[in-house]
Amino acid sequence: MASLEEIRAARLHKLELLKKAGMEAYPSKVPRTFCLEDARKSFEKYAKSGEEVSVTGRIMAIRGQGAILFVVLDDGKGKFQAVFKKDAFEAVGGEGNLQGLGLFKLFGDAADIGDFISVTGTFFKTERGEESILAKSWTMASKSLQPLPEKWHGIQDADERFRKRYLDFIMNPELRDIFVKKAKFWDVTRTFLRDRGFLEVETPTLEVTTGGAEATPFKTHHNDFDLPVYLRISVGELWQKRLMAAGFQKTFEIGRVYRNEGSSPEHAQEFTNMEFYWAYADYEDGMKLITELYRTIAKEVFGTTKFTTGDFTFDLADEWTRIDYVKEIEKQTGVDILTASEKDMKKKLDALKVKYDGDNRERLTDTLWKYCRKNIAGPAFLINHPILVAPLAKEVKDEKGKLQAIVQMFQPIIAGSEVGRGYSELNDPIDQAARFAAQEKLLKAGDSEAMMSDNEFVEMLEHAMPPACGWGHGERLFAILTGKTLRETQLFPLMKPRE
Repeated sequence: MASLEEIRAARLHKLELLKKAGMEAYPSKVPRTFCLEDARKSFEKYAKSGEEVSVTGRIMAIRGQGAILFVVLDDGKGKFQAVFKKDAFEAVGGEGNLQGLGLFKLFGDAADIGDFISVTGTFFKTERGEESILAKSWTMASKSLQPLPEKWHGIQDADERFRKRYLDFIMNPELRDIFVKKAKFWDVTRTFLRDRGFLEVETPTLEVTTGGAEATPFKTHHNDFDLPVYLRISVGELWQKRLMAAGFQKTFEIGRVYRNEGSSPEHAQEFTNMEFYWAYADYEDGMKLITELYRTIAKEVFGTTKFTTGDFTFDLADEWTRIDYVKEIEKQTGVDILTASEKDMKKKLDALKVKYDGDNRERLTDTLWKYCRKNIAGPAFLINHPILVAPLAKEVKDEKGKLQAIVQMFQPIIAGSEVGRGYSELNDPIDQAARFAAQEKLLKAGDSEAMMSDNEFVEMLEHAMPPACGWGHGERLFAILTGKTLRETQLFPLMKPRE
């Protein structure tokens, strides 16, 4: 079996054959009447008329030898067979490397699986009934110097698949469908919101202080202003709230978010999120809208509301139950997070053999919840979060107006995962300043995920922002609905360079 170096050397020799024959190996344009998908649709029309057409694609297989070759082309949208017959080229006539038999011989001598070619000829059906094009001429569109992976096994190493994603798509064309659906996922989200009066906006991705989430940011330097700046960790939450104060009543943004945290099946350092803000609405309104949105996404993108992900089966058309954050943790672990000490929380996590980062109350509380959520199939809304884990949400009041130390926050839970987050947004500037101060203490104590203070945002609140519901969801929802890890649903996930 030839080595990769020997194969490449042989293909470089074939590249020289093309040059000597006068055929460009990398032309700027080649004949093409339509894509291969449309070739199928138009086959009967052109087969009947006998009109010459041109198709293009990557050579995926070559069968036969001598006087007849069967060549399978793939252009990413479809496959089509080209038939190279020696007598068909001979009938065209002419002398030289790029005419008649010379052109037929050049294909046999210089073409390889992996090359992109253009084939001109007429449509016909083979004796087996295969829709094909009978080649009368051809030209190279792009010469391949490296071989494709072995057909039946493709790329077996997961790391290699992500590094050479283009080869993964070539060998596993069904993977392309994931990203067609992903594009539709965002199109449906965008259309749903626009149809309900939301205005799409763009907010900064470089920020002096990060806000709207709890995550470790990526830090860089602005040379012109000579100051440190951060890549955003939310899709403009604090900016869109400024728009609420400015009189914009419904806004949304779909954009990239960056978080300098660990990788896992549900986490990545760079991903796409959507956030909306809706003036004069609260978290009850938000839950109704999100239930409708998720069901719409399911039907229009996947054609069903029923899904199986891992060990979970769920139906988004079912009634969405409501799960109390505090009560659910106590139910599953026996810990009352409102009264338990940090020592008790650590003791329980150790007993459950759950690793935890940081030992402050907020991180321990969040870790206990993450242990519990893995047992919930959903669809459900998680509500009544403790104020500690939601520094941007309004507090819940009892019937007498007394604050309950829990907030008006909601998170959809499906397949053991959180797939979105929304609040009745906090618009009390004094309360917000106090919560920022509490987060600042955590930050100074070494909690890199704590939220930075934003005094200009507090100043905006002092000018008054109307009550509003805020919401965000991202790629994790799509990944769970497809039954894939987040990494598998990213075209080019970040990879550590090889040494």
